[in-house]
Amino acid sequence: MFESSRPSEQVTSAPPRVTLRNYFNHPFDSAIAAARTCYASHLVQPEEITDKQRLNIGASTFFSGHHTVYQHAHFEFGLENISRQFVWSFLHAHPFYNSEQQSQRYVRMDRVEAYVPPASLFFDEASRAIYEQAISQGWAYYRDLSALLVSDAREILNDIWHVGPMSHPKRLHKIERSAEKRAIEIARYVLPVAAFTTMVHTISGIVLHRLWRMCSASDTPSEARVVIGEMVKQVKEIDAQFFDRFGTQPLEELPEWADQAALNGKHSQSEALAGEFDRKLNGRTSRLIDYSPNAASVIANSYRAVVGLTESQCSDADAIDRLLNPSRNLYRLEVLDVGVHAPAMRALQHANYTFAKKISHTADSQDQRHRMVPGSRPLLTLADTREPDYITPALLTRNPRAKELYDRAMHDAWRAKNQLIDRGVPPEIALYLLPNAKSIRLVESGSLLHLLHKWTMRTCFNAQEEIYAASMDEVAQLREVHPQLARYIGPPCHLRANVTTPICTEGSHFCGVKVWLDFPNTPRRI
Repeated sequence: MFESSRPSEQVTSAPPRVTLRNYFNHPFDSAIAAARTCYASHLVQPEEITDKQRLNIGASTFFSGHHTVYQHAHFEFGLENISRQFVWSFLHAHPFYNSEQQSQRYVRMDRVEAYVPPASLFFDEASRAIYEQAISQGWAYYRDLSALLVSDAREILNDIWHVGPMSHPKRLHKIERSAEKRAIEIARYVLPVAAFTTMVHTISGIVLHRLWRMCSASDTPSEARVVIGEMVKQVKEIDAQFFDRFGTQPLEELPEWADQAALNGKHSQSEALAGEFDRKLNGRTSRLIDYSPNAASVIANSYRAVVGLTESQCSDADAIDRLLNPSRNLYRLEVLDVGVHAPAMRALQHANYTFAKKISHTADSQDQRHRMVPGSRPLLTLADTREPDYITPALLTRNPRAKELYDRAMHDAWRAKNQLIDRGVPPEIALYLLPNAKSIRLVESGSLLHLLHKWTMRTCFNAQEEIYAASMDEVAQLREVHPQLARYIGPPCHLRANVTTPICTEGSHFCGVKVWLDFPNTPRRI
């Protein structure tokens, strides 16, 4: 039995810190000026706006739903001391934002820093002790797993890169750094979703209005109300009327929570739902459950309509080849992802695919950044399971000691979470103790245009392991239903080989495997 040699550490917590880094100086008058421009003979400037226009145009646009004028103003926030659970459940649960977030994949989490709810949230002294001990223990497991997994990662990387005792010191150093990163990438699965993160987060004015209105629509309503409330407060300090003229407040009653009174004893229902979902996956990470059956012909017709060709001039197969073959369509090689701006590529919008998938909380936190492939994600508060329900990364299968430690970390996290719920602590608070490994079951849909971008980026060996596995599952199923489309899909190196150089776009981060020689049959080892 592997025992952690590390003593428990005190959890460092602090209130969320919100900094308004960049903003429009006159967001409300800018919105009214934009509205006036629609019906004016010239470009209306914010300085021209009168009190009467603020009153009349402001009310008529906002309350009638003409909200695009409030989208012009953007606000760039720095967010610190916020939980990853809050980010996943609320901030990144919609497509209308931009974030640059601290990576747990590549940044070692040395300090025990996490969200600790205030005592006012049904949190007595004994419950707080259970909560903080579980957080601290999660970090202890993280450090021990990091140490245990380095040698396994190093061994695999040495073999991939053909490293031996006589290899150049720079190569040995690079392998060692890569092994350490792989180790912490896997070890992070045991960290609690309460762990702090830091980010730059930019949203438009209308999105801030919506976030304030909907801040209870997540697993983290208390944290959301504090963070979004501070964001609203800071915008009011530069232009109070942007919010005060409308008097909108957070919704107190939401349909999702209508059956909360019936939640007692619901774990058996949640576990039955999880079992049903998993059986339908039939061993896959991601399973195709719906698609456009006539995708190829619809895409071809759309392409011909754009470029002015008849079917006799351009067959369906030729149209597909013109769109998807990178040797004929240089848009496929663009790093800027210009598909929605390219008239021809927009033909790919008309084919849609829907997948049911199961990945970890930490992997889904990355997956949801593909904002044009939206998903229906669970409210964990309503889908909590009494028994541990988690994903196990592949690297752990090589190391029995690490696997045993990992499984123990999972059971300890669930035990602490269940203890809090049994003590009457609301699930909202107890669920912060769940590990990053927590299974997330979701349904995700996208057009071929946006899935094409995702599948190009995420079938690369450098992609996160689970998202890679899901993407490979998805492309394999596309190959079954639409082989004429799937033959053109794969990682950047697959697209660029025999067309342009460099073949790999990852530069110094090249995985070391010539995937393009035998895609999709080349096995991923780490």
